[in-house]
Amino acid sequence: MNEMTENAIIIVASMFAVAFICFGAALGAALGNGNLCGKSIESMARQPEESGKLFTNMLVSVGLVESMPILCYVIAVVLVFANPFIK
Repeated sequence: MNEMTENAIIIVASMFAVAFICFGAALGAALGNGNLCGKSIESMARQPEESGKLFTNMLVSVGLVESMPILCYVIAVVLVFANPFIK
C-alpha cells in the first residue's frame, strides 16, 4: 500500500470517528439536559418556595452538561483539520 492510500484510509476513519463523537456528544447532552430540566421542574412544583435556588442550580448544571459536547466538538475539529495520524 502506498502512502496516499494509507492517508486516505486514515482520513475516512477520522471522519467516521468525528461523526461518532458528535452523535454521542449530542445524544448525551440531550438526554442529560432533558433529565436535568425535568427533575428540576418536578422539584420546583413540589417546593415552590425554593424555586429560585433550584432554577439557578438548574442553569449552572445545564451549562456544565453542555461543556462536555463543546469539548468533544473541539476534539472532532482537531481530528478533521489537524489530524495527528496523517504522515
